[in-house]
Amino acid sequence: MAYARWKHILIESQRHALKAVDEWNCSNGNYSDFLTHMHKAWHYLLHAEFHEAKIDYHYKDAQTGQYKLIDGEPKAWDLEWCLKQRYTNSADPVRLNAELFVALRNKVEHRYEHNLKIVTGGKAQALVMNYEQEMVDHFGPAFSLADQLRFPIALQTLTAEGREQLQDAAKKLPKKTRDLVAKFEAAIDSDVLDDLKYDYRVRLVPIVGKKTDADLAVNFVNLDALTDSERAVMTKAGRTGTIITKVKHVETMNPAKLRASVVAERVEAKLPFCFSVHGEHTEMWRRLGVRPAVGSADPCITDARYCIYDEPVNTYLYTDAWVAKIVKEIGTVDKYRKFFGKDPRMKQVTTLPKQADPMLDERSMGKTA
Repeated sequence: MAYARWKHILIESQRHALKAVDEWNCSNGNYSDFLTHMHKAWHYLLHAEFHEAKIDYHYKDAQTGQYKLIDGEPKAWDLEWCLKQRYTNSADPVRLNAELFVALRNKVEHRYEHNLKIVTGGKAQALVMNYEQEMVDHFGPAFSLADQLRFPIALQTLTAEGREQLQDAAKKLPKKTRDLVAKFEAAIDSDVLDDLKYDYRVRLVPIVGKKTDADLAVNFVNLDALTDSERAVMTKAGRTGTIITKVKHVETMNPAKLRASVVAERVEAKLPFCFSVHGEHTEMWRRLGVRPAVGSADPCITDARYCIYDEPVNTYLYTDAWVAKIVKEIGTVDKYRKFFGKDPRMKQVTTLPKQADPMLDERSMGKTA
């Protein structure tokens, strides 16, 4: 059957997407192959969109206006440039998610593929779901791959022992690989990091009760369709339950970071009241979720914008951005009172004794004489 050019490109895109998911779900699948196939799937999908819309997606020389050629053929836009043209907002979670995997594809080391696959599980899930959504939104539900993809069975993510193995594997990633993800995310707003289009995290809850013919093995809950009380329960479960698709780690060493005592000193220097490291500082990182509590099972789960865990010395270090965040949150008496529910301890002002005027003393002595 003769298809339009864009449809041939789209079919090739779907073929790579299915290959990528097969690689991910296969017990001996190759993570590099998953990255490669999803890269091509996204690349061809956007080319298909541009082709259908009659958008020229080939590079031209800025001076001559002629096409840049490779083996005699016009050079097509690479995926990074395609993403910039399709998602013009640089903070778009779909674009950021795809850009992260472009970076990972260029840096992945074969011996750490398994570990990296564990760490990026939620992001990989989002990458595939975003691809499916983009394809259906642009070309219609007839092109959906939903009926060809299945929910994988994974023992490791369903047992406590398996979860510990996942955490151990994630900790074995080399520093430069952890840094790639941590530094990529350090510049991203927290709301985008929590967006399911950037990182798709799930909590499995076994279905109990009588089964009907309409039941599926996996049911998806739409939070928007729930009542306020139901949504509150589900949201709390999602925040406190076991995350099975992602173990998020951040960089573990950076000499440019600050100890808690230094943070307290710098903050107090900017405020008209006292700020203690074991009082206000501890309360702030705890309430703002900057780092886990002492004795946490996974001390590496921090907000990399403000804090990192230094594994060799078993301590937490903070950033200049955290100092600025504290000052912004409680920088005035009213803000302090609103945050902590009490009045701050104002700094004591020391009044120096007034210096005697030597000229006045001389005049006084002359009058006395």
